[in-house]
Amino acid sequence: MGDQEPVVDPTRPVYAWQQVADWIARRIEVGELQPGARLEGEREMAEQAGVAVGTVRRAVEDLRQRGLVVTLPAKGTYIADRSADS
Repeated sequence: MGDQEPVVDPTRPVYAWQQVADWIARRIEVGELQPGARLEGEREMAEQAGVAVGTVRRAVEDLRQRGLVVTLPAKGTYIADRSADS
């Protein structure tokens, strides 16, 4: 990740999975992740964020509940197309 600020700040009174979910949500908001794009694998995101795979898994679950991503079993997790409001 270079000289960017870390994804998870252990001094913040917020669960690590929430910080990871917010990090991914910000990437969607700024257009880094476009609707229909496949989200990186859990292991890759865990490595990027410096957290355990289970933390990423919980973050993705939260993003599904927010309607930001959809997961297709055996295919992956994709950025939801929110303009369709399906």
